[in-house]
Amino acid sequence: MNLTVKEGNYLALGAKVFKNQITFTFEGEKEDTCRIVLIHKETKEREYISVSDDYCMGSLRSITVSGIQPQEYTYLYEINGKEVLDPYATVIVGREIWNDESRKEEKFKLSAGFETTAFSWGDDKNPEIPKSEMIMYKLHVRGFTMGLKNAGKTKGTFQAVKNKIPYLKDLGVTTLELMPIYEFEEMPIPKELDIPDYVKWLPEAEDIIQPVIVDKEVKKLNYWGYGEGNYFAIKASYASAPKKANAEFKQLVKTLHENGMECVLEFFFPEDANHNMIMDVLHYWVKEYHVDGFHMIGVSLPITSIVQDPILSRTKIFMEDFHGQYDSRRKYKNLYIYKDEYQYAARQLINQYDCDIREFANQQRKQGENYGYVNYVASNNGFTLADCFMYNDKHNEANGEENRDGNDYNLSNNFGIEGPTKKKFINEQRRNRMRMAFTMLMFAQGVPLIMAGDEFGNTQEGNNNAYCQDNEIGWVNWSQFAKYKEDREFLKELIGFRKQHGIITKEEPFRFNDYRTMGAPEFSYHGENAWISQLDPGRRSLGMLYNGAYAKEGQSREDIYVGYNFYSEDVKLALPILKQKKWMLAGMELEDQQFVVVPAHSICVLKSIEVPKTISTKRKARKTKEV
Repeated sequence: MNLTVKEGNYLALGAKVFKNQITFTFEGEKEDTCRIVLIHKETKEREYISVSDDYCMGSLRSITVSGIQPQEYTYLYEINGKEVLDPYATVIVGREIWNDESRKEEKFKLSAGFETTAFSWGDDKNPEIPKSEMIMYKLHVRGFTMGLKNAGKTKGTFQAVKNKIPYLKDLGVTTLELMPIYEFEEMPIPKELDIPDYVKWLPEAEDIIQPVIVDKEVKKLNYWGYGEGNYFAIKASYASAPKKANAEFKQLVKTLHENGMECVLEFFFPEDANHNMIMDVLHYWVKEYHVDGFHMIGVSLPITSIVQDPILSRTKIFMEDFHGQYDSRRKYKNLYIYKDEYQYAARQLINQYDCDIREFANQQRKQGENYGYVNYVASNNGFTLADCFMYNDKHNEANGEENRDGNDYNLSNNFGIEGPTKKKFINEQRRNRMRMAFTMLMFAQGVPLIMAGDEFGNTQEGNNNAYCQDNEIGWVNWSQFAKYKEDREFLKELIGFRKQHGIITKEEPFRFNDYRTMGAPEFSYHGENAWISQLDPGRRSLGMLYNGAYAKEGQSREDIYVGYNFYSEDVKLALPILKQKKWMLAGMELEDQQFVVVPAHSICVLKSIEVPKTISTKRKARKTKEV
């Protein structure tokens, strides 16, 4: 090749293609011997470009090269004789097929490619959905559609997820959360294999678990993708056209935005991850892929930098905790606490474990000044929602670890029979509990999250840790879809009700007083007596009143009363008497306006209606005054 080399751009890490030029920027100390290795895609022949000390700034080296045809080559860096995979590579070559056994023959070798696929975003805009309107739906790109019978070659891909957007939108979902979609190594790599140096950092490379034999051969894969990865590159095997994975994912995001929906990505970073690189990763995905948010997982994250970064100021950030890393000079609307607190409180009550009703009450009205909360009853790490009410014990035998993995404290209840049953009474109890869980979730003040498939009884057969199960156990069970039609419609109605009544989803913490003189407190608790919050330990019933007068303009001003009963017998809860209003249940006026009987293991939702003054009432009032 006839190449021309000049100084590059030290601020642009990685390989950037511009017209007929490629700028390479990577780490290499002055005393290092550095070369760029160009690998021809067809012939596999290698050509080398030396990067001298003349192109060094600090520990970075950067050159701009003219004369390379990027569509014909991949590349590596060579530093002091050792080949290095570019950590800033936007395309990874060699992992285009999921769990490709032929990669063993190639010793799992990888190289970096150049992104050359054009994509037009048009007038794409991020929806920026406020937390009060968000309904999150978490899925695994591959597992979400592998169980579909009619998806053809698009099974397990971004394209298949895109095809499900109409269904998700109809359900009421506003925000998709995708488990890791950056390039990661899913296959186990044997220690004894002579692999390249740049592969050795892969998760569990030092202690790889070999395939185990159970009823059938099961190969333990990093199915979820939690582990160090190539953070700037799309997982090519999640695309129906792997060579155009970047464009396929962009089309997914664009289509979501066209439907008024958001895309949030989950990222895991190891403890020793470079904080500067983490910031570069987030900036890249916002700029290049127009993503709407990030769920950050890791024990060492640059929290202050993320929270106060101006580029990310309108990007949603989800973390387990922000540890108070705020700038007091601004009000944050893009931060969310994301952890298991709501899950435990809800499951304890539903399944009759010891629980302080006070904790559940707090979870239902939990909202921060600078951040919101994400609430869920089931997520990927644990039982599915259906399995919470079908299994007492975990059943993680299929991965060959003899059921030693996974959480032993599941707060689940099988209602007398472990696993599926044909007994109608038990199945009715289980489905009732699922509906209770969704009802609790939709009346909680934070952002509700649904795990993919939970809306139609998805089961993992009691497996509560399917991180390695790339099979029917880990895939969403779409065969249940038709069976749970009524349950899906129930959830859809709940979501619609929540969106209609904005008082439920107020973005600031509720107040327990009538600070705007609307006739009743903004929010209040009720027990056997109205206006008295009975939150004693061991108690399992409670009424919650949302004062609709405090709703924003354009939202329903109906008062909402939710009566919770987690006892095994009916309970009578007191109803607050509201001036010129009556309580309605299921569209009918209650005969007794002072109390509501909530059946065992049930949740009652009441709405208020205005009662206009009648002429006779006004006349009577005048006569009384005259007397």
